[in-house]
Parts: sequence; C-alpha cells; structure tokens
Amino acid sequence: MHRKPLSGEAAEEPERQARRFEIVGRLSGGIVHDFNNVLTVIMGCVEILGEAVADRPEFAAIAGLIAEAAARGADLTSHLLAFARGQPPRPRDVDVDALLVEAARLLRPTLGGQIEIYAIPAGDAAPVWVDPSELMTVLLHLAVIGRDAMPDGGKLVLESSNAGADGVTIAVKLSGSGIPADDQRRTFGDLSLARDFARRAFGRIELYREPGQDTSVEIHLPRARELPRSDDEAARKTDVEGGDEAILVVEDDVLVRKYVVGQIQSLGYRTLAAGNASEALAIIDENGKIDLLLTDVMMPGSINGRQLAVEALLRRPSLKVLYTSGYSENAMVDDGYLDPGVLLLAKPYRKIDLAKMIRAALAA
Repeated sequence: MHRKPLSGEAAEEPERQARRFEIVGRLSGGIVHDFNNVLTVIMGCVEILGEAVADRPEFAAIAGLIAEAAARGADLTSHLLAFARGQPPRPRDVDVDALLVEAARLLRPTLGGQIEIYAIPAGDAAPVWVDPSELMTVLLHLAVIGRDAMPDGGKLVLESSNAGADGVTIAVKLSGSGIPADDQRRTFGDLSLARDFARRAFGRIELYREPGQDTSVEIHLPRARELPRSDDEAARKTDVEGGDEAILVVEDDVLVRKYVVGQIQSLGYRTLAAGNASEALAIIDENGKIDLLLTDVMMPGSINGRQLAVEALLRRPSLKVLYTSGYSENAMVDDGYLDPGVLLLAKPYRKIDLAKMIRAALAA
C-alpha cells in the first residue's frame, strides 16, 4: 500500500515533541533538586523529633504522620527525577501489584475523564528487581501514548501476572480506537523508553496490535531472587555506626548544610563545612588531616562537586569522596549508571542512610 509522505510540518512534530519533553525534564529536575533539599531537612528533623517524643504517644503519632507525608513527597520527586533522567537507577525488590495500583491512582487525574483506568493486579505477582521510579515512569509514559491513541476516549488497563517459574508480565492494555496503523513508526519510537528500561532489567517488551482494535504493550521481567523487604525493616535491623574521622561537608544550601553537619557530629565525627568549591579547596589547603569529602554534585559557580573532587584528590590523594545530590543530571552517570567507583547518596535520605554511606566511603 502506498503511504502518503508526511508534510514538512508533520515530519518535524516528533522533533518538537522531543524538545518539549527535554525542556520539561530539565525544569522538573531543577525544581526537584531544591525540593529534595527541603525534604532532606524535613525527614531528618522529624526523625530526631520522633525519637525525642517516643514516650508521648500523641506527639509520636503526629511525628509519624509528618514522616509519612515526607516519604510520600520523596516518592513523588523520585518519579519526577526518573522522568527527567536526573538520577542513576537504584534497583530493589519491587511489589509489582502495589506499584500498578499506585500508577493507576496517579494516572486518573493526569489522563482526564475520557479515559477509564483500571488496575488488575495478579494478587500474587512475584517481586521484580528494578528501580521502582523507572518502572513507574515507563507505565506513565505508555499510558500517555495510549491516551493520545484514543482521542475519543476509551479504557486503559494495567495488569500483572506471573509468567512461568521465572518471569513476571506487566501489561498496559488499550481498548478504544487503537493506534492507527500509519502511526507505527512514531509509536515504536515512543516505545524506546520502555525498551531501554526492559533491556537494563534483563527483560523485553512486546507490542500486540490490530488496527481499530485493542492494543497491548507487555513488559516481561525476570523475578527477583529474594522476597521484598521494606526499607524501614532493613533499617531496624541495621545499627547506626559512627566514627571519629574528619569530614569536610560541601553543600550550598544553608539549611541542608546545618542539618548534615549536625547529624554527622552526632555520629561522633569531626566536621568542617563549606558552601562552595572555592571555600572547600581553601579549607583543604589550610587544614590538617581530612579523611572524607562529602560534597553535593550540583553547586553554583564554575566548579561542580565532581570537579571539586578531582581538584581535592590532586591535593590529597588519600582523600575519600562521597557525593550527595537531589538531582545529578549527567555529572555522575555513564549510560544511565553510576561511573565505576563512585558513591552517591541520593537526597532525601535518613540518618541511617548517611551513616552507612559514610562508613562505606571511608572503607573504600
């Protein structure tokens, strides 16, 4: 069948869409960076308050609500960062059924009233080893593609199932006008995000479509080797370990810097603090033994955290380095993953996370 060539304006539309997504992604990343700084302070301070009022049930309950709200905010910013590709993947055991229910909840106000959205979890879907924010972003992206394919409305279903002994299938199903056959080339381009995710997770995706009928995108992933365990449960089983080494904290946000310095001092460490790279290098030149450089990645000025570490190591080759960031963009990653040997503590974080990463960096 002869296909009518796209007009110049129509041919440029995918490129314009890509530029818009890039701009939105960068704006999202910048906002999330600042919001994660705020969440770092909120989560850390409410943790301290929770310990202080542990014997006052009425106040402990309020502190618990604040902590839950902050954790919810952290989840939302994590989804935004995954969309902006502003953080390296952090895979863990993920409850697929619970994630599908959460995805449907997020999609209902996003897609509008013309699209009916249903989550049909298997109920016993095995956990998968992925970054939950990446998986959520893929599902949201596929849902947006589905909405664009059903301009007159329709139904979108998120469904999970176990696939044999070793796999899990997550399906995004559309029931409406379907994706027109002449949009096949553009549609497969839109699916590149899902294909890249599946490749990194050692899985695959398949597209089932008949013109004018239902369309289904299936994501096939291998099962995780272990049953999921919550971060809170893991934290309860891990003691907070401190030390007496000297740590230089470099953070441009004043609130975050005060909070981090206070937490590190409570672990027994000696601390020095700087608001930018120039101040940090002056401290390195003027002071005695410094064991660890804890630096934010994104900082104002001409030198970011990664460049600061290079300069600091030229002065002190034995110095250990731990990075922290609410939005690392591409400064710390290679092909979507952390560069070899890099330790990154993503904001927001709790005291247990800070303590564990400091010990890991000092032992590196």
